[in-house]
Amino acid sequence: MKRNSQAHIERSLGTRLAIFCTAGVLACALDQITKTWVRNSIPVGTSTSFIPGIMELFHVNNTGAAFSLGSGNALLFVGLTVVVIIALIVLVVSEKKFPPVLIALLGGVAGGGIGNAIDRVLFGHVTDFFATTFMNFAVFNVADIFVTCGIFLAFLYWIIWDKKQQQGSDNE
Repeated sequence: MKRNSQAHIERSLGTRLAIFCTAGVLACALDQITKTWVRNSIPVGTSTSFIPGIMELFHVNNTGAAFSLGSGNALLFVGLTVVVIIALIVLVVSEKKFPPVLIALLGGVAGGGIGNAIDRVLFGHVTDFFATTFMNFAVFNVADIFVTCGIFLAFLYWIIWDKKQQQGSDNE
């Protein structure tokens, strides 16, 4: 039986890496542009309204990870970022049938990780600025959004994709 399912298409290494790197570069660039704007426009420790009643831009320097965990361990976080990015690249290189959306999500995760690693290397901290006003939550940045949402969405997409792969194998 001939299969036309997107789930079973093999993609060249060049295509996979192009999708991964493009998503990563876009995520990292958006992160660095927004952080530069915040550093130049909002003094540390002050805020400005962004979405009234929902979110403000509150400039903080975070020396840790999420919720300031592990403060003062910038090099450890940079090392972990390198390990994760290498693992993501190995995954994308080894899996020829990954759909483009999944590859792009993984690239966004890598780009977000690189964005925060750049801050840690250059400044010794990460510039965070999104602060919810309707609930008490961690202050975060664009890189954090790409990493957190990217991991969540990639995991969901992978489950769906893998199930389709298995169903396709069962029909052969």
